[in-house]
Amino acid sequence: MELLAPAKNLECGIAAIDHGADAVYIGAHRFGARAAAGNSIDDIAALCRHAHQFGAKVYVTVNTIIYDDELDDTRQLLLDLQEAGADAILVQDMALTPTPLTTPPSGGWGAASTLSFHASTQTDNRTPEKVRWLYEQGFKRVVLARELSISEIATIHREVPEVELEAFVHGALCVSYSGLCYASQFCFGRSANRGECAQLCRMKMDLVDADGQELQHQRHLLSLKDLCLIDHLEQLAEAGVTSFKIEGRLKDITYVKNVTAAYSERLNQLVARHPDRYCRASLGECTYTFRPDLSRTFNRGYTTYFAHGRQPDIFSPDTPKAIGQYVGKVHRADRTSFIVSSVGSAAFANGDGLCYFNSQRQLVGFRINRAEGNRLFPLTMPKDLMPGYALYRNNDQEMERVLGRPSSVRKIPVTMSLAATPTSLTLTMTLLTTPPSGGWGAASLPTPLQISKTPQNDNIIRQLSKLGDTPYTCREVKLPPDFNYFIPNSVLSDLRRKTVESFSQNRRISVDVPALLSQPGQPQGSCLPQPYPLPYLYNAANHEARAFYSRQGIETAPAFELDAPKGPSLLMQCRHCLRYALGHCVRHGGTPPSWHEPLYLRLSDGRRFRLQFDCSRCQMNVLTA
Repeated sequence: MELLAPAKNLECGIAAIDHGADAVYIGAHRFGARAAAGNSIDDIAALCRHAHQFGAKVYVTVNTIIYDDELDDTRQLLLDLQEAGADAILVQDMALTPTPLTTPPSGGWGAASTLSFHASTQTDNRTPEKVRWLYEQGFKRVVLARELSISEIATIHREVPEVELEAFVHGALCVSYSGLCYASQFCFGRSANRGECAQLCRMKMDLVDADGQELQHQRHLLSLKDLCLIDHLEQLAEAGVTSFKIEGRLKDITYVKNVTAAYSERLNQLVARHPDRYCRASLGECTYTFRPDLSRTFNRGYTTYFAHGRQPDIFSPDTPKAIGQYVGKVHRADRTSFIVSSVGSAAFANGDGLCYFNSQRQLVGFRINRAEGNRLFPLTMPKDLMPGYALYRNNDQEMERVLGRPSSVRKIPVTMSLAATPTSLTLTMTLLTTPPSGGWGAASLPTPLQISKTPQNDNIIRQLSKLGDTPYTCREVKLPPDFNYFIPNSVLSDLRRKTVESFSQNRRISVDVPALLSQPGQPQGSCLPQPYPLPYLYNAANHEARAFYSRQGIETAPAFELDAPKGPSLLMQCRHCLRYALGHCVRHGGTPPSWHEPLYLRLSDGRRFRLQFDCSRCQMNVLTA
């Protein structure tokens, strides 16, 4: 099982590894699906060196659509990433499928690529047929659509067991199926498929019917809560998920530390319950200076989304902002302060940020200037703060203070074994893991040995255990029976240093996992299942992608970003459904609506978008009016 954490930059990537991630995903300086989160090749190489010490991996997102004049630069980027030590790339554009590696149209790849190819969630992976097709194109792993239920994931794994399945378990949710959202491009000229989403779904909208009747006024009708599946990891593992992905390549380091640590601890508990079934995908044990707590980090409120089928409370129509941790209710208030009836162990600190929903369901935030137990003195007392109001902490000063410092140490447990002859010493270092992963390093020194007049074993064990700032910690030092020689500390230190160097240099650590997964399939030339009804949905932005689909028997149109279709167009495909959310889906027990359809979403500037309810697929489409 792999815990996959996000990295905005090198610092966040190192923090993710140090706090328990088995892998991190990071954007390069171009072509990642977060334009604001780019990193140099040198930084990615440094992250690879740090991660590989623990057998952890680094995946690089190259998951935007690529224009014709960018193809050569993109291929050079892949070569640079391979040289830097990256383990895999995430791809959306079919010009970058594994197939061209052996016979590249423009040359320059050859057949010796060590990069694995993962199909990004932007390739819209929601059916067994699509996952099998991607496997046949040479993809080793498929990142599943966020909208899938655990049951649907299990079906995919059952029908395509050869493929590694990666699933999101935490973080922000896109309301549209990834890769099939063109709203930002249409409204603002900023392409989500190019990493420049303007987040139209977080904006206020009216809901109006065909008669112009306003059903909802200026609410965040497409803004979803954040995903949290930490209590469902075992079900996901049983369904076939091998990589548990945390969203957040734009999040800061405190988010990465807290969330990674929380999920790492839960996966460790799962391994402890079922050591015969599961193991972690990297090595090392973490020691934290804090208690991980998901409620104390950025969140819009949590949802399990569709993990267990359609749920009524998956969106956050009152605000798209973080509300944070529920800390209690206002007990009493005066002109300058108020008292909180706190819950649990909530304690307040000077500088905490609190928020509440007022009588108009508007989110109001303020900062605490001084905290005296549960009596809080705001910098400016909110005028409409009333007894009984629920309070949330969206800026936790104590948590920020703790996580702003070094907050975790990750070490790989090893055993040191000393052997001796009358003229030399040999020290061997081996991994101490469950299950054993093998691997060792050894060094010998010619050293005439002298019988000691006093016991030396305690000092020898102490000296050989000093692994300092290496990624290892010594759990046991094994000495020969009746060992009673005097060895200078300088000799022990030299022997220990050379042994650690031998171990680190001669071996790239990996976990010994049974070979349950076969290698990715060879391209079969099979046709893409369930072709899209609209040709621009293939996101073919260059001639090589169009040629790829042509070989599949599919003729595509240029990507939406290159040639927006005339007339009404599909902008989003959503599993989130406003009919259902507002209690009027009769198929799920709702009351029949009194409105006249079609319904429209209307922005504050008057622009409208028509809603289409595709009940056969239990899906809501957002169209241009």
